[in-house]
Amino acid sequence: MIDFMLYLITDRRLFSSDNDLTRAVEEALSAGVRAVQLREKDLPTRDLLEMADRFRKITGRHNAKLFINDRLDIALSVGADGVHLGQSGIPVRAVREVVKNKLMIGCSTHSTREAIEAQGGGADFITFGPLFHTPSKLKYGEPLGLEALREVSKKITIPIFGIGGIKSENIKDILHAGAAGVALIRGILGAAAGLNRSASAREYLTKVGEL
Repeated sequence: MIDFMLYLITDRRLFSSDNDLTRAVEEALSAGVRAVQLREKDLPTRDLLEMADRFRKITGRHNAKLFINDRLDIALSVGADGVHLGQSGIPVRAVREVVKNKLMIGCSTHSTREAIEAQGGGADFITFGPLFHTPSKLKYGEPLGLEALREVSKKITIPIFGIGGIKSENIKDILHAGAAGVALIRGILGAAAGLNRSASAREYLTKVGEL
């Protein structure tokens, strides 16, 4: 069951150390964030496993869900709540056949076709975007925009999380266009340390209606 509206995605490149990333995520969790995707694709397996285990502990303390990007083996190993799949990795249908109902499955999508395929394969939710310009999504081309979000929301019934260039001021429009929530990185993790980061998390949570 998807019981969150803000989906926080990690990017350790924003920090000088992995410990700084861990502290930043814990600040967000303390502010009320209830779902985190560990998305450190370039980490060696052993390092990723150690980080995932650490994140499982801190999300557990805050009663929050942990999703691991692409690595089903890591997700199962640390007892994560779910796995988040991209378009170039294991298909959603194959993962669903393996995990049955043991894990939630999220899927990154960038078109209506991909969204429909993800739902058909057994995904519990999708991210859809980029909706707006953002440095982390430049490789996916021009932003899709809110009209594309409106169209995809008419085609599928699973929750959609808008992603790409999410700002507090555009959340209302994203939700009105059919999204169940938003997924973001820099809006929270890119904020200054300490109270500012916590305040950013609370601002986004308030905008989506989780606080």
